[in-house]
This record gives sequence, structure tokens and C-alpha cells, in this order.
Amino acid sequence: MKDKNESPSNHATNHATPKMAVALQYDGENTPTVTAKGMGDIAEKIIEFAKQHNIPIEKDNGLVEFLAQLKLNAEIPETLYVAVAEVIAFSYLISGKWPKDYEK
Repeated sequence: MKDKNESPSNHATNHATPKMAVALQYDGENTPTVTAKGMGDIAEKIIEFAKQHNIPIEKDNGLVEFLAQLKLNAEIPETLYVAVAEVIAFSYLISGKWPKDYEK
């Protein structure tokens, strides 16, 4: 799951940028897909759900902005493979999970 926080560096405006969140699903075999996305209250609910279910949260404002442009259930485009792979690797690491074919 990705989280765009408060107003990261709003130098040009005086109001807070709404929080944005995008949830990804990855089964270890197929291309990751966007399973939820939203701003404001919906973003807060996505983040709260992730916290309640121990789903790792990665904060990357730029990546969230790109992912939020995708339709729900859409596969991520090839141009985002590396960035999303880094997020998945991070979530595996902090969750103590390893890919099926990984040899420790």
C-alpha cells in the first residue's frame, strides 16, 4: 500500500494537500494490480485498513501520484515495475516473507 502524506512540500499554497493512498495486490506470479485508491477520507480508510491487517505501508508521494492515475484492478505499467518491485521487496522484508523460489 502507498500513502501520500499531508502536505509534503507545499511551498506554493497555504492549504493542506488531501491525503492520497493506493493499495496494490501482488500474488508473487502476476503483475501487481491496483485494488483500492482514494483521497481524503477514503485514503484514511485505506490506510486504517492496512494498519488493522498488518499490511506494510510505504510512503512514496511520487509513486502514489502515478498509481492513482490507474483504474481499479489495472495492472501496473512496465514503466513502474522497478519502483513497485522495490516497494514489494520492502514489504516482504519487513513482513519476514520471502519469494517462493528464494534460497536463504
